[in-house]
Amino acid sequence: MKIAPLYREAKKYEHIQCKIIHTEQHYDYEMSEAFFKDLEIPKPDYSLNSGSGSHAVQTAKIMVSFEEVCLKERPELVIVVGDVNSTLASSIVAKKLLIQVAHVEAGLRSFDMTMPEEINRIVTDSISDYLFVTEESGIKNLLNEGRKPEAIHFVGHVMIDNLLFQLEKIKETDFINRDILELKSKIKDYVFLTLHRPSNVDFKEKFEEISAALNLIANERPIVFPIHPRTRKMINQFDIHFSKNILCLPPLSFKESLFLWKDASLVMTDSGGLQEETTALGIPCVTIRENTERPITLEMGTNILGGTNKDSILEAYKKALNKIGKPSKIPPKWDGKASERIWKILVQVSKSQLTDG
Repeated sequence: MKIAPLYREAKKYEHIQCKIIHTEQHYDYEMSEAFFKDLEIPKPDYSLNSGSGSHAVQTAKIMVSFEEVCLKERPELVIVVGDVNSTLASSIVAKKLLIQVAHVEAGLRSFDMTMPEEINRIVTDSISDYLFVTEESGIKNLLNEGRKPEAIHFVGHVMIDNLLFQLEKIKETDFINRDILELKSKIKDYVFLTLHRPSNVDFKEKFEEISAALNLIANERPIVFPIHPRTRKMINQFDIHFSKNILCLPPLSFKESLFLWKDASLVMTDSGGLQEETTALGIPCVTIRENTERPITLEMGTNILGGTNKDSILEAYKKALNKIGKPSKIPPKWDGKASERIWKILVQVSKSQLTDG
């Protein structure tokens, strides 16, 4: 989702050649391959088949495979996005091969070192040459960590670029599964839910707390719940039971998911991206986590931290209901032009380096 607008924008420059490397960290077909079709970007030039495994195993697989690609292609720049293991692995490989690195979505911090993503963010930012920031808290974080101001660029958010692009695309519903269309026609006041973080679903007691809150909420309004493969596995393993008013679906494409949540009364999630996307569209959101690396969604947006126990989630849900239908502010530069700004900066720097040379 983050590379799609970057790739589309790069096509506007005749002298720029981009190649897409798919690490296949997200290895489930429905959660991965379908996204390339959905986002209207070509199939990857390279697929690294990193698959599942521990953080160390997965990161090591990506590093070994990506090094081979870099040695073959000799790129001038590697662009990494977000905070997954692929981000960390690819940035380390590139820097050790003396290739410049640009980190898109830099500077975000949860200040929670138990989160694997936080480690990925910090390490990637520490070695990146270009730090493209989505919100102003990222600038402060990077400066506090000693990064040079000239390396930091506040450009907005490529996720919002993609969101606005896809909103136009879904005005035509011929790509939507008939069952999804029928479901949406039958429900009006509903909650849209995503839940996939290991810290939430891999521990039985915590998952039971969360599900207990969700079952109570479902007594008031239906919950639409596309279930991530990891979450499905843990539901079966822990024998978690959901109310009949929680409508469990298989994984959805980005467009199908957007088609549903854009008209929800409320979104509940542990995803970073949905915190931002709901803020951009002014939809109340409860984040089922103890913290967030996206504070702008709390300060300006529609997001509320719900924690991970039953009582705190229910309290956040009640607060979120008060935000339904009320106007919200859109964070600065979340206007669909982040990718445009990123490429202008990269092209400008590239020209100046050629001139200096």
